[in-house]
Amino acid sequence: MDCSLVRTLVHRYCAGEENWVDSRTIYVGHREPPPGAEAYIPQRYPDNRIVSSKYTFWNFIPKNLFEQFRRVANFYFLIIFLVQLIIDTPTSPVTSGLPLFFVITVTAIKQGYEDWLRHKADNAMNQCPVHFIQHGKLVRKQSRKLRVGDIVMVKEDETFPCDLIFLSSNRGDGTCHVTTASLDGESSHKTHYAVQDTKGFHTEEDIGGLHATIECEQPQPDLYKFVGRINVYSDLNDPVVRPLGSENLLLRGATLKNTEKIFGVAIYTGMETKMALNYQAKSQKRSAVEKSMNAFLVVYLCILISKALINTVLKYVWQSEPFRDEPWYNQKTESERQRNLFLKAFTDFLAFMVLFNYIIPVSMYVTVEMQKFLGSYFITWDEDMFDEETGEGPLVNTSDLNEELGQVEYIFTDKTGTLTENNMEFKECCIEGHVYVPHVICNGQVLPESSGIDMIDSSPSVNGREREELFFRALCLCHTVQVKDDDNVDGPRKSPDGGKSCVYISSSPDEVALVEGVQRLGFTYLRLKDNYMEILNRENHIERFELLEILSFDSVRRRMSVIVKSATGEIYLFCKGADSSIFPRVIEGKIDQIRARVERNAVEGLRTLCVAYKRLIQEEYEGICKLLQAAKVALQDREKKLAEAYEQIEKDLTLLGATAVEDRLQEKAADTIEALQKAGIKVWVLTGDKMETAAATCYACKLFRRNTQLLELTTKRIEEQSLHDILFELSKTVLRHSGSLTRDNFSGYSNRLSADMQDYGLIIDGAALSLIMKPREDGSSGNYRELFLEICRSCSAVLCCRMAPLQKAQIVKLIKFSKEHPITLAIGDGANDVSMILEAHVGIGVIGKEGRQAARNSDYAIPKFKHLKKMLLVHGHFYYIRISELVQYFFYKNVCFIFPQFLYQFFCGFSQQTLYDTAYLTLYNISFTSLPILLYSLMEQHVGIDVLKRDPTLYRDVAKNALLRWRVFIYWTLLGLFDALVFFFGAYFVFENTTVTSNGQIFGNWTFGTLVFTVMVFTVTLKLALDTHYWTWINHFVIWGSLLFYVIFSLLWGGVIWPFLNYQRMYYVFIQMLSSGPAWLAIVLLVTISLLPDVLKKVLCRQLWPTATERVQQNGCAQPRDRDSEFTPLASLQSPGYQSTCPSATWYSSCSQQVTLAAWKEKVSTEPPPTLSGSRHRCSSIPSHSCPGSHVGMLV
Repeated sequence: MDCSLVRTLVHRYCAGEENWVDSRTIYVGHREPPPGAEAYIPQRYPDNRIVSSKYTFWNFIPKNLFEQFRRVANFYFLIIFLVQLIIDTPTSPVTSGLPLFFVITVTAIKQGYEDWLRHKADNAMNQCPVHFIQHGKLVRKQSRKLRVGDIVMVKEDETFPCDLIFLSSNRGDGTCHVTTASLDGESSHKTHYAVQDTKGFHTEEDIGGLHATIECEQPQPDLYKFVGRINVYSDLNDPVVRPLGSENLLLRGATLKNTEKIFGVAIYTGMETKMALNYQAKSQKRSAVEKSMNAFLVVYLCILISKALINTVLKYVWQSEPFRDEPWYNQKTESERQRNLFLKAFTDFLAFMVLFNYIIPVSMYVTVEMQKFLGSYFITWDEDMFDEETGEGPLVNTSDLNEELGQVEYIFTDKTGTLTENNMEFKECCIEGHVYVPHVICNGQVLPESSGIDMIDSSPSVNGREREELFFRALCLCHTVQVKDDDNVDGPRKSPDGGKSCVYISSSPDEVALVEGVQRLGFTYLRLKDNYMEILNRENHIERFELLEILSFDSVRRRMSVIVKSATGEIYLFCKGADSSIFPRVIEGKIDQIRARVERNAVEGLRTLCVAYKRLIQEEYEGICKLLQAAKVALQDREKKLAEAYEQIEKDLTLLGATAVEDRLQEKAADTIEALQKAGIKVWVLTGDKMETAAATCYACKLFRRNTQLLELTTKRIEEQSLHDILFELSKTVLRHSGSLTRDNFSGYSNRLSADMQDYGLIIDGAALSLIMKPREDGSSGNYRELFLEICRSCSAVLCCRMAPLQKAQIVKLIKFSKEHPITLAIGDGANDVSMILEAHVGIGVIGKEGRQAARNSDYAIPKFKHLKKMLLVHGHFYYIRISELVQYFFYKNVCFIFPQFLYQFFCGFSQQTLYDTAYLTLYNISFTSLPILLYSLMEQHVGIDVLKRDPTLYRDVAKNALLRWRVFIYWTLLGLFDALVFFFGAYFVFENTTVTSNGQIFGNWTFGTLVFTVMVFTVTLKLALDTHYWTWINHFVIWGSLLFYVIFSLLWGGVIWPFLNYQRMYYVFIQMLSSGPAWLAIVLLVTISLLPDVLKKVLCRQLWPTATERVQQNGCAQPRDRDSEFTPLASLQSPGYQSTCPSATWYSSCSQQVTLAAWKEKVSTEPPPTLSGSRHRCSSIPSHSCPGSHVGMLV
């Protein structure tokens, strides 16, 4: 057998070779092709059942147990439990088995319930009725019984039951409209097209008689890609071959809109549909707290093993003296004497491991899970993060990363739709060097009855007038905008007659803005009907253009084109796209004038597009048709062949002009960025826009300031100078002033506003980044990367423009894995931001106008960028404070619990005698000390919410995992050791003189253990009470209730003879202990002594070395002013007392309009002022009544 064939097969089936695409053949309606056409080979495909559940009735128990015992802690306690069952250990198997059983059971119930809900949803989906064609008649059956090849009928507002190829609809032009909100969140209507040769089949009989086969690729998860072709057979002729693309594919889960009914053939069913293939879970992210927790567990496991080894060795050292190994009252049997010494030693080692195993807190995992799950609701309940305009609130897609929100060091944000509103407004267009602005503006007012054009420059010539109208026609024709129909269920259509505007819908806000803008300039797009586009010109005459071809937009080409034929028979190619993709392809037109206007608009922060055209003769068009047809029907490498075809077609163009669209800055975006920078967080903007446009936005949102010296690392500069020289030059520049602003020194941020402090901002484009990331000729790329990172660390802000989606993820990954390993956060609103959202430690999606793909793939979703401030500075801060205390406290109380047991072995001959009763061993972590720390970790507020929002610098106190560092961990451990010594030896000295009760009875070892345990429970609970700053009735109830529960339980456990116990060694012990005065004195005294060092340490540290947070607490802000802030029902937050407004907000909004006009009248400088977008800023954080932009009068 040929080795190359084997290698190819291995690559295809094992390595997933990308260029290879398998195909399948589908027989429409299960009808065999005509004799002699091709061989009929029926294939087996899965049915249409959707299975999103993880378990079945039969595999739930074994599969769930297997998954749970994959966790190291659960597996460890299982081993301990088995050891207790197998060998003779000092404690009952119940002591470790019951907590383990509790943890496993609670987790299994939670996962089982969630899976039951998934089963329920699956059954509802699989049993819904579907209409399909059988022998020319309409038949109804359950969705799960659909098979590949069935012809399905779907009615308006129904969802598609599987992935279908669109065959025909009730519309004459063979189109239908769908929404894919359940797939990618986009609510806009998308137009899909029926196969050209089947769109005339409107009845069940017609469609039932269709003879056709479909060849297409095997199922792939990409929602926007599909490659196939259909062979339609007639009785006499050869089959007609038509290409199939994503415009012919109707996806499962999408909804039919504005179309009465459609017919389609099923090509992917069940778990092979694109929706099902996208079910796969995202990679698991782990927080820094979880990593610290695991490291601490390893340390405590080592301590446990050390304790067991020390006790085992000391036991045999102690027993080496005569009569100690075999006292007269405990003679050994013959088999015990002959037992192997090493086996005995190993058994004793395991017994000591069992005795001390409670130092590893199994219940901590359950408490942490509950804390994260319940704590995540505080974000979704937060009324301040609810956006009334969109009706959206924050979403929590995973609660595993709550505390990571308090550790962010780098934020990577998209620009369009994240920092800006993605609400486009047409501002102007430039045709042949002449500028056109909709409406006439006089003294800042729009004149009434001025719906015409205000031409800023001189009137064009006759030839220019022709180009002008051609430009407007190009904007009316080169797009994918839809016009709502009369029968539209979402609202009536506004007729263009009588001066009323049409209602346009599109997946791109830019296209709608352009079509609406050109409508105000005199040309109105009416509709697409029967493949003819209709527009209304200035003379109110309707012009019809036949739509011949659409060359769709893609992010690589950054342009789109249409080929149309006018009523006079002239064929035009209109092309619209980014200036960087249009200018290299034009050979004619006033290029220099238009380029200058584009650059000026970009500096003002406007989004620019260029428009070009080419006249085609019939022979050229026929050649283009053949070229496109060959590329469209290819099953393999179709996208590559189409890109090559587009490249050949879109050349030798004539430049017509350019457009400018404004995307306004989001409300409070500048305030948010300023607060985040004060918190010590670096903010980077990653965008695909032009450098000038992006830089203007960065000035507007205060990322760059007037005194910011911009450093450029762009393609244009690299062409003039080598990359090596540029990097070293930039490095020298920034490192001279690195002392003023380094990564670890943000204390001087407030001084950054002053002019005497040099501040750097870096601008880099995608091409330059590719060169930096590209390995050098000698095979090393690390030097350039390290130098680049060093420059970035010394800059206060970084702007990355002209970035492809994968380059955004590349930047995040570069910082994420740098030597400091900072915590990164990525935020964006579009599908192009998903890659960086998934790459960052924390991904946040903005629920914007570009669909919900970012929100669906993120860890958290927020309605607006401004909500990021509270999410990090308040919620993130609280989450981290709470969970770090929870983790440290759990280890502390378990050291307090188990170290006295270790000390007790020195006084009982290392006989593995337990110090505590079995009930106390079992319930210590489950009942006596669990609820107070859980409530603390949910409700603690060490400073008020208003204080955290007002003073972002407090965020730095918890940065870099400050509360879970080794120094803090060692302090908590030593504190636990000290308290354990006090418990044990304090009780020991009380008992040294043989404490007796009033009736002369002597206390025994169980009373001693109970006294130690009582002091311990009171100490660890009161320690938590001392650490609590935010007291509510719930805290009081839980803390004092836990102590009361322990006392009542001990009284009942020792005061009643329980029939289910074989022996009751605790009978009357607790009551007897409380009847002794010395025991009461010991409890009070030992609890006080145990708590004293921690109290003294806190007092001294607060007086001598206070942190910023402690200074705020000392100033009287420790107790939140708004006591019910985080826990108030949403309805009660509607009162005016919860609203904070700025007296100057209204004035500032009005003065910002003057700024816009002033900037429009004057020439724009290369460094735009930060007040350019003042209309979007608010001054709620500024206490004075003056507007921070009051100096804008100087601009006019």
